[in-house]
Amino acid sequence: MDFAYDARTEELRAKLLAFMDEHVYPAEAVAEEQRALLASPWDTPAVVEELKAEAKRQGLWNLFLPDDEYGAGLTNLQYAPLAEITGRSPHLAPTALNCAAPDTGNMELLAQFGDEAQKKQWLEPLLAGEIRSAFAMTEPEVASSDATNIETRIRQDGDSYVVDGRKWYISGAMNPDCRIFIVMGKSDPDGTDPRRQQSMILVPRDTPGVEVRRAMQVYGYEDHSHGGHAEVIFDNVRVPASHLIGEEGGGFAIAQARLGPGRIHHCMRLIGMAERAVELMCRRAVSRTAFGKTLAQQGVVQNWIADARVQIEQLRLLVLKTAWLMDTVGNRGAHTEIQAIKIATPRAVVDIIDKAVQAHGAGGVSQDFPLAELWAAARTLKLADGPDEVHQRSLARRELKKYL
Repeated sequence: MDFAYDARTEELRAKLLAFMDEHVYPAEAVAEEQRALLASPWDTPAVVEELKAEAKRQGLWNLFLPDDEYGAGLTNLQYAPLAEITGRSPHLAPTALNCAAPDTGNMELLAQFGDEAQKKQWLEPLLAGEIRSAFAMTEPEVASSDATNIETRIRQDGDSYVVDGRKWYISGAMNPDCRIFIVMGKSDPDGTDPRRQQSMILVPRDTPGVEVRRAMQVYGYEDHSHGGHAEVIFDNVRVPASHLIGEEGGGFAIAQARLGPGRIHHCMRLIGMAERAVELMCRRAVSRTAFGKTLAQQGVVQNWIADARVQIEQLRLLVLKTAWLMDTVGNRGAHTEIQAIKIATPRAVVDIIDKAVQAHGAGGVSQDFPLAELWAAARTLKLADGPDEVHQRSLARRELKKYL
């Protein structure tokens, strides 16, 4: 990048780039080898714990939290280039820095809306990287892109709440270190305001009635390094009333507050994934010969590389603008830009990775290169945190209001 960040960001960028070169990239193959020898593929390879210890030692820990009390005290604008770097190795780097979803969103949620007892029991061990967590919102029976459709019930019974429902694609839930679910369900399904019907509640994984039924695949991948994406059943699950997060009926607002930073973090990391894909494409292009010329001398490959560079630079500037707006005018003031990057970034990065796959031929779809998994992850983000079409609908309505 030709432009400079502030001194603290530049210092952390230099430290993180060295950490990636010295520790993360060499650990990618080691993690796969170790995982193959584990009793369960969902267990954490030893090298991941080693990376976490080294990141913590170097002060590369909880960088995503802007609150000095809990995190590094970085603004969104300062965190953006760091998240981009971790996106170059999305299966290892975010976890190594304790900056991996869904824990990041869950920690932000607990820091903002949890009471002191909830923070003590769940936020503190999450901040320390001692446990993992999951956010249980998506359901198979309804269009979960509209949160008002959620059917899981959260009903009060004396000094307890009882949770009943079926969730799926609950990221991280297959990891045995996942100890807590943040569950979104309807506490007032007959309420007149559809956005006040939902509540959020903390459900420990070992609560009777909680069944992690199976791992859901994503384009054939089980995403072991992310802790999978599980189908989870909540069958007459009883938890104390003190496990409610915030107030009853506040679930929709809490979900929106959680998703704002999560969407931009994904986009930051996606740019790093695109940079990794371009690097691999360029290395492949200068090392392979076809029809008497290297791939780098083929006009079509040159076009792919040039277009990718233009797209990445455009996306980075838009993401940085969005981060700056979130810092200066808040998530609501940055609503248009948050939706814009959520639409534009996965779309462009999928195309960039696809071209890198094409440049690698059969190798591009194989397990010998990270491109196939990168493509699957980027393509999934056209659905995650709200499908593109929902954001397009909302953004278009905001634009049209100017002319009505």
